[in-house]
Amino acid sequence: MGEILVKKVSTHNDLKKFVDFPFQLYKGNKFWVPPLKFDEIKTLRKDKNPAFSYCEAEYWLAYREGVPVGRIAGIINHKEFERWNTRLVRFGWVDFIDDTQVSRILIDTVNAWGRSKGVTGIHGPLGFTDMDPEGMLVEGFDQISSLSAIYNFPYYNDHIQQLGFRKATDWVQFEIMIPGEIPAKVERMTRIVMQKYDLHLLKPQKASDIRPYAAKMFAMYNEAFHDLYGFTPLTREQMDDYTKQYFGFIRPEFVSMILDSNDDVAGFGITMPDLSLALQKANGHLFPFGFIHLLRAMRKNDTIHMYLIGVRPDYQGKGVLALIYHELNKAYIAAGIKIARTHPQLEENFKAISIWKNYDGRVNIRRRCWIRE
Repeated sequence: MGEILVKKVSTHNDLKKFVDFPFQLYKGNKFWVPPLKFDEIKTLRKDKNPAFSYCEAEYWLAYREGVPVGRIAGIINHKEFERWNTRLVRFGWVDFIDDTQVSRILIDTVNAWGRSKGVTGIHGPLGFTDMDPEGMLVEGFDQISSLSAIYNFPYYNDHIQQLGFRKATDWVQFEIMIPGEIPAKVERMTRIVMQKYDLHLLKPQKASDIRPYAAKMFAMYNEAFHDLYGFTPLTREQMDDYTKQYFGFIRPEFVSMILDSNDDVAGFGITMPDLSLALQKANGHLFPFGFIHLLRAMRKNDTIHMYLIGVRPDYQGKGVLALIYHELNKAYIAAGIKIARTHPQLEENFKAISIWKNYDGRVNIRRRCWIRE
């Protein structure tokens, strides 16, 4: 057992090693879904990610005898300080071998950096924003992960608890069986909701039809998620960045957007064919063949991933969420989709998760944010 050395990521080559580490750690694991490396690097680069207009971050790699054995990011989100009146440093992008010496030195490194910035505690795993992967896997180790979600070995949680962390909150994911048909009473209910609140559907024929509503959608997202754990609103630059990044390749039939009488967004659901298996085949690279696997998954798939769904606060509890899912269900049935997997949802977001009691489904994955004062 050699000495553990922690090195701060300071060069582009260091950053590539930082991104590469989990590819080594999880090699051959059938449940881990690798991210696209270029996307990871873009998120972590201070000159590319708009979140750095209000965030600070440092990254570290742990080595033993010249071999990487762990990694971690430390993030200070100044908007979080203002919004929640707390001074907590975030840890994220954390991975390590099953050695408590390694996990301890990684957490201690972030903690020391945070203390130098005047923080009073530490929590994570969290990213720069809620659009980044967050939450340590605590249930569902035998379930395939997904794009923009964290997978980790069970021993991670033992290490974190030994370091004095406690639960801050959990995110849950549901696996839902798509019904074969829409009941007539549901059709009637949705018509009533539409008429009562003077709502109408955006019926896009192509992805570009949705783009003009992207800014309104993200502005509504900031309202809808305002009170959820650790949330900080997206800036205009971030909204533009996410629009360019994602809106070019979504399938319009799997998007549900509900508009009010002023043509503003009252609720939305952004869903896509599940890319988990395709990403495993791509193994972090779009080229030379990774993009082929992704294109095939986008075109032919019996599983959908519900990435981002929200309802404007003044329409919450009025049937708009059910209306979103109703429209999506119709599209899923028409496309032969059998299974829907939700994105992580905070367990205290009762309005969002209560709707699943009406479906044939189960909680299959749970992730946790840990905190230590």
